[in-house]
Amino acid sequence: MQQQNFMLAGDPLSLDRIRSILVRLEDTIIFDLIERAQFAHNPKIYIRGAFSELKDLGFDGSWLEWFLKETEVFHAKARRYSSPDEYPFSSDLPAPVLPPLAFPNILYKNDINVNPSIQSFYTRSIVPRITRRATLALAVKKRANGIVGDDEFEDDGNYGSAATIDVEILQAISKRVHYGKFVSESKFVDNPAAFIPHILKPNGPALEALITKPEVEKKLLQRLRKKAATYAQDFAADGELINGSHLNGSAKIDVDGVVDLYESYIIPLTKEVEVDYLLRRLDGMSQEEIDKLAKGE
Repeated sequence: MQQQNFMLAGDPLSLDRIRSILVRLEDTIIFDLIERAQFAHNPKIYIRGAFSELKDLGFDGSWLEWFLKETEVFHAKARRYSSPDEYPFSSDLPAPVLPPLAFPNILYKNDINVNPSIQSFYTRSIVPRITRRATLALAVKKRANGIVGDDEFEDDGNYGSAATIDVEILQAISKRVHYGKFVSESKFVDNPAAFIPHILKPNGPALEALITKPEVEKKLLQRLRKKAATYAQDFAADGELINGSHLNGSAKIDVDGVVDLYESYIIPLTKEVEVDYLLRRLDGMSQEEIDKLAKGE
């Protein structure tokens, strides 16, 4: 099945196609979290104004925000954000160097971008949790070298490496969350009459009820836990599992933390995107157009 190439996909709104993309993004997010977990928390990189070197460049944001901006400037020039499933964290990005691709009209026009919320919950809640083991190991090493108190925790100095992975994780989570628009559009075009009355009211909770499938969410979390537990294991050169590496305490990632990322943040925020998209789905349409849509014409 063509998964993400909009120039080749037969039906970009096929729920099977959308699911395949979301499942693949699970792998991307888990593997990137494992990579981030090898470094300590390094909270300095998330504090605005913490680097005098950036102030000297005229940049007042955080190290991560600078990293995002520099990365997204290049990506924007390569027309990444002309794709209907890509959303930048930065503003005032340059125009693409390449001419635009003729993407099919998939989504209804909207300006929904929840990346500020994604960046906030990731840096404030997720990073401290997934880096806890590396942070504690760093403290042990520092105490052995006579460094005690506040200076023994959190910072290993790997600002570039940590931020590089942070950018990859944020971009993957952003794509995953904003794919809620595709889910909403697919369900809307399949049965507009079920949604239109709740859009016109408007009734957000009713729309959420229409798009929420508890059994699907339960299976997602079960699958995610199994994946995270498997990827967190260590294997010998011959491919055999190293004894004890299946235990969460010695795993390469906090498996519960990965599940919580989805359960407490990604899934709820995706639903918000889905509902917000539906609430704007009739914007600019005349009553006649809405009536025809409701009748399936």
